Amino acid sequence: MSQSNFKIKDVEIGLDAPLFLIAGPCVIESLEICLEIAERLVEIEKQTGVRTIYKASFDKANRTSIYSYRGPGFEKGIEILFAVKSKTNLPILTDVHEVAQASRLATSPQFGNVVDCIQIPAFLCRQTDLVVACALTHKPINIKKGQFVSPQAVKNILDKIWHQGNLKAMVTERGTTFGYTQLVNDMTGIPVMQQWCPVIFDATHSTQCPGASGFETGGRSEMVPTLARAGIAAGANGLFLEVHLDPSTARSDASTIFPMDKVKDLVLECKRIHGIVHENR
Repeated sequence: MSQSNFKIKDVEIGLDAPLFLIAGPCVIESLEICLEIAERLVEIEKQTGVRTIYKASFDKANRTSIYSYRGPGFEKGIEILFAVKSKTNLPILTDVHEVAQASRLATSPQFGNVVDCIQIPAFLCRQTDLVVACALTHKPINIKKGQFVSPQAVKNILDKIWHQGNLKAMVTERGTTFGYTQLVNDMTGIPVMQQWCPVIFDATHSTQCPGASGFETGGRSEMVPTLARAGIAAGANGLFLEVHLDPSTARSDASTIFPMDKVKDLVLECKRIHGIVHENR
C-alpha cells in the first residue's frame, strides 16, 4: 500500500511534495527559549521558502540516567506548545510515550487542537497499543524508526496505523545501532521505506553515540551537515533537526543538537539537493 499526500496543518507532506523541515529543541526547557527558537525558525522559513513544523518534547521518558532532565510534563508542556503555536502559527509536533497521552491530544477540550502531528519515539515504535492509540487520533503520525528496526520491517508498523483507517503516516530515519555506542545510516533504506510512505531524515539523532559518556548519550554534532546532505541526496522528503540557541547549555542531547545560527545555510543546501534529486526522477 502506498499513501497519497496529506497535510500537517497547512504543510503538504508527500513523495512528490516540496522539501519540509521539522525542527525545534529536543525538550521543552522554558517558554522563553521555545518562543525564541520558534521565532527564529519562522524567519528561516521566510528566507528559505522551506515550510517548517515545530517540534519539542514535553517529556523525555527514555533518558539514559535517572538524574537527566525530562521536561515540564504533559500539561505545562502542551500549554507552552500552545503559546508557540498562537504566537508563530507554526504547526506543532510532539511525541507521546503512553496511550493516555495520545488520547488526550485528540479528545481533550483543552489540548485537543494544539498538536498537529503525533510522534512515536524510536524505542516505542513496535509497541502496538501505543501505535494504535496514536492512529486512532486520526492526526498525522511521525514514526521514529527504532535503531533495531530494518527498513523492511517498517511496513509492519505502518500496517498497525493503516488498519485503524489512518493513512497520514510518515517515517523518520534516525540511525541504526552499530556496536554498543555508535549509530550508522543505511541510505538505501530511504527508497525502501518510500514504497509505503514519505521518509524524513533525522540528521541530529543520527550523530548520537548512545551511552558513550556513561551517564548520558554522546554524539558528534559536527557531522550533522554531512549526514543531512547525504540523506536528502538519497531522496528523503523532509529534514529533521533538533536545534538550540546555545547547544552547550541544552538540557537534552547537547552533544548532537544543531546551533540555530547554522540552520539557514544547511536548509538552503538541502533544498538545492532536494530540487536536483526530485527534478531528475
